[in-house]
Amino acid sequence: MSETGGEPPAPDLSRLARALHPLHRPPTVAAWNCHELDDLLPPGGERVAAAVLVALTGAEHDPRVLFTRRTETLRRHAGEVSFPGGRVDVADACNVSAALREAEEEVGLSPVAVQPLGFLDPYDTISAFRVLPVVARVAAGALIRAQPAEVSETFEVPLRFLLDPANCERVEGEYRGRVRHYFQFRYARHRIWGATAAMLVNLRQRLAGVD
Repeated sequence: MSETGGEPPAPDLSRLARALHPLHRPPTVAAWNCHELDDLLPPGGERVAAAVLVALTGAEHDPRVLFTRRTETLRRHAGEVSFPGGRVDVADACNVSAALREAEEEVGLSPVAVQPLGFLDPYDTISAFRVLPVVARVAAGALIRAQPAEVSETFEVPLRFLLDPANCERVEGEYRGRVRHYFQFRYARHRIWGATAAMLVNLRQRLAGVD
């Protein structure tokens, strides 16, 4: 798998925005992966609302995606690669507000430096969260600094690398008595997998339907 060159060019922001659910109409459909969780979550059961920020940094013609590595001492998903984000709190006005708040708490990213573009499809996790990814553009020069209580480090990956199917693996493993499949990317020393990788696959799939 290539880390540089060979990937298709990154989409421009106007095409990217057209591929997303608009900000004024957040998606209310079932999670796009719900069929994979039929035997893991009760049908029709309550999901905890959460939001993540798919933050695009760097040059507009060649954006990069911001990732975090969670601190090893956390109770949930310790040491895993993820987008900034978390549970939607009662005080949050909406999913966008929650994603921006979490990004500021985790990586010090000021909400005034972020331009939300739209939503990907909802994604259900095996821990019964329904995650709504918010895709956004980050202003040049915005301060990004890992907050060690939650994040051990941040890193960025070119969007063009993540949109190239050749760089995405579909891996199988046994979980709760049967073989299940998940996606993963490997970039430098980083492994991006599970829900985070699946959201990137959803972005690629949505872009495929936009001229």
